[in-house]
Amino acid sequence: MKFFKTKLAVALLASGLSFSAAAADITVAYDSDPVTLDPHEQLSGGVLQMSHMLFDPLVRFTKEFDFEPRLAEKWERIDDNTFRFTLRKGVTFHSGNKLTADDVVWTFNRLKSSGDFKAVFSPYEKMVKIDDYTIEIISFKPYPLVLQTATYIFPMDSKFYSGEIAGVDKSVIVKHGNSFASTHASGTGPFTITSREQGVKVVFERFDNYWDKKSPGNVDKLTLVPIRENATRIAALLSGGVDLIHPVAPNDQQRVTDSKNLELTTVPGTRIITFQMNQHSNPALRDVRVRQAIVYAINNDGIVKRIMKGFATTAGQQGPEGYAGYDASLVPRYDLEKAKKLMKEAGYEKGFKLTMMAPNNRYVNDAQIAQATTSMLARIGITVDLKTLPKAQYWPEFDKCSADMMMIGWHSDTEDSANLSEFLTMTRDAETGKGAYNCGYYSNPKVDELVNKSNSETDPAKRAAMLQEVERILYNDAAFVPLHWQNLAWGAKSNLDVAPIVNALNFPYFGDLVVK
Repeated sequence: MKFFKTKLAVALLASGLSFSAAAADITVAYDSDPVTLDPHEQLSGGVLQMSHMLFDPLVRFTKEFDFEPRLAEKWERIDDNTFRFTLRKGVTFHSGNKLTADDVVWTFNRLKSSGDFKAVFSPYEKMVKIDDYTIEIISFKPYPLVLQTATYIFPMDSKFYSGEIAGVDKSVIVKHGNSFASTHASGTGPFTITSREQGVKVVFERFDNYWDKKSPGNVDKLTLVPIRENATRIAALLSGGVDLIHPVAPNDQQRVTDSKNLELTTVPGTRIITFQMNQHSNPALRDVRVRQAIVYAINNDGIVKRIMKGFATTAGQQGPEGYAGYDASLVPRYDLEKAKKLMKEAGYEKGFKLTMMAPNNRYVNDAQIAQATTSMLARIGITVDLKTLPKAQYWPEFDKCSADMMMIGWHSDTEDSANLSEFLTMTRDAETGKGAYNCGYYSNPKVDELVNKSNSETDPAKRAAMLQEVERILYNDAAFVPLHWQNLAWGAKSNLDVAPIVNALNFPYFGDLVVK
């Protein structure tokens, strides 16, 4: 078939006719590749990017954060606690099985059991099948973010993932393990996987029976290659070795702009980059004055200006402007003298030692940010033992909270600040999944109470007031170190129409990518 397409292209060109790339073959370089094929194993940007390629959600965010029907073609609220979705008919999984309500209910129940996702779905009591193409999701209380959470329901092929192999359940979720679901995939998405070498390349090919016949996408084959180093990644784009890269480091953006056959596409971001301070591993961090001193000692505005070259927004709180919990009075607070005074008051005038871990290929300039932070903390007597790791090795260490300070970035799963608290600052609770990524072990019953109340408050003004109070408590407690909200940049050959498929969520919809 591919040989025929190539011959057809030659014939059309010889005849003077144009040929649209109906079988475009592109190579994309990211700073890292997805660590698993299981969409429920890890709640991370890389896995969600992969999910939009191999699977499809019930509902999808548009660039303007409206909701676009995908596998659910319509929806309606039945009562305060019940939301009904009508599924699209004629959708086929990569295995050849047909999508029905049974698959969606099976997927929902699996999400409820996932350590990473159970907090997102904790407001829900259950999902029930009405008929083969209708399901209802029922919350314990009125819940204002049903459509937001529906963007994270990527129906899985329940028949494909059911049964056993060598006595092991095929549906089991194994964090950082080698489960069936982490190495095999059957979704409804625009691509299938033809080969995968972790850390080397992943090859995706267009799914011939993809349901979305209106999609403008014409990429037949997409090869994803991880290139960790910024300099190597930009060099690959400039030399023509790859067609598209992400991220484009702030230092390299002008080179893309100045190149004749390349285009730079940027999007303001809402991902907060932070450090967490582990109160379990280091007793000094239990003192609020020490945590405040660390926040005051870190010149996050300087990091934005010098390391990020202005391509980020300095943060003083979790949620950016536009989120319900945003409070304009919670500003960044670099003050070295104030930091020294607080250290003295806490009895640490001579400082102390702590360990720090950060990834070196997950966030823009993550290792450089960690190194700069180390130098800043030295000014108040804190000696830092810094270790940076590639993403694939970092997340297992993060899950063990292996250092006194650990870098974590988070993009709200619901475009709402409550989600940031649910994962990063609420009390850790393995049963509910709350605080799953809280390696600071910060715990404040008032924060927990307010976030839980906000999730059943349907009055926007009242809900915003609750979440703003949460942000003020976290600010005063120095619950974490806010750095900045990271912006996004892609560099691509000019024949790729990148702008329509990228968004602030950093989940490019590669299935809709047009190669001119």
